[in-house]
Amino acid sequence: MNQDNFRKITPYVPGIQPGFSDMIKLNTNENPYPPSPMVGEASKNFDAGSLRLYPSVDVGPLRDALAEYHGYDRECMFIGVGSDDVLATVFQACFNSGRPVLFPEITYSFYEVWARLYNINTCKIPLKEDFTIDADAYIGVDNGGIVIANPNAPTSVAMAKSEIERIIKNNTDNVVVIDEAYVDFGGESVIDLVKSYDNLIVVRTFSKSRSLAGARIGYCVANPALISVIEAVRNSINSYTDNRPAIELGVASVKDEDYFRATIKKVVATRERLADELKKLGFRVLPSSANFVFAQPPAGISAVEVYEELAKKHIYVRHFNIKGIDNYLRITVGTDEQIDTMLSEVGRLLNK
Repeated sequence: MNQDNFRKITPYVPGIQPGFSDMIKLNTNENPYPPSPMVGEASKNFDAGSLRLYPSVDVGPLRDALAEYHGYDRECMFIGVGSDDVLATVFQACFNSGRPVLFPEITYSFYEVWARLYNINTCKIPLKEDFTIDADAYIGVDNGGIVIANPNAPTSVAMAKSEIERIIKNNTDNVVVIDEAYVDFGGESVIDLVKSYDNLIVVRTFSKSRSLAGARIGYCVANPALISVIEAVRNSINSYTDNRPAIELGVASVKDEDYFRATIKKVVATRERLADELKKLGFRVLPSSANFVFAQPPAGISAVEVYEELAKKHIYVRHFNIKGIDNYLRITVGTDEQIDTMLSEVGRLLNK
């Protein structure tokens, strides 16, 4: 078969998903706690007979719930199959000028994959030496759009809201996308700025703070004109995206604010303890506003060695073979028991 017409692209590679029953999985930034009990009830009460019908095209019930939750009209909401689906649709809809889209050199690696897939020119902006994003580097630069994850991944470092607003207001001719996948764990959200800036799109997910990675729910908030452009692209590919069970589970999650906040509090407390314990072991740990930490092992042992030795014990963390961060590990915040086991194994490695 002649493969000349086949698209050649290197895809995004997620953290490995081994199937060991005894594994401790700290490599994909999932929430270690189950979703709200209200989600469980919604699952039990779901009418399986309704699956014969397509879901609502505009994901109506969940769209309305999120609009009320954030204090926006429903026309400002777009729902997708996880934030990756939302972001991919935004890339297709909003970055077609031919000018380069700007994003950090070290960030969520799917951005570059989408850019290549959709033939979008890019310009990757280096981070500062302390791994923070340099707002000035995104101002006064010709571009066709900007994408920033806040807090950034995989570094876990957050950017001040005031600095993000400087970028937004100095790029009013272009779309600025702020990916807030981890913002609930300590970052400053800019969702309220959508009311002031027509060029802002804020993307969120249910996969992290709402413990619903398996339900695949993501959304964005933007002015209605931008949402209509994004919807037009989505409806040119697949009008029916989020399925009926996911919609009902998502609505139930949004309704349980107390559980949502309590779960975040537990994750943050464990994150701070994890960072402190790693520092005691000699690691350099970046300040985290996410549900993971980014840490460099002490002298004498490499990140690859720690990664490989932990994997032998069925403990999985994330290592990126990327220049500048190849001696760091991204460690998801698990339960206290999981973190204690991982720390014990790391301590044993260092004391060999």
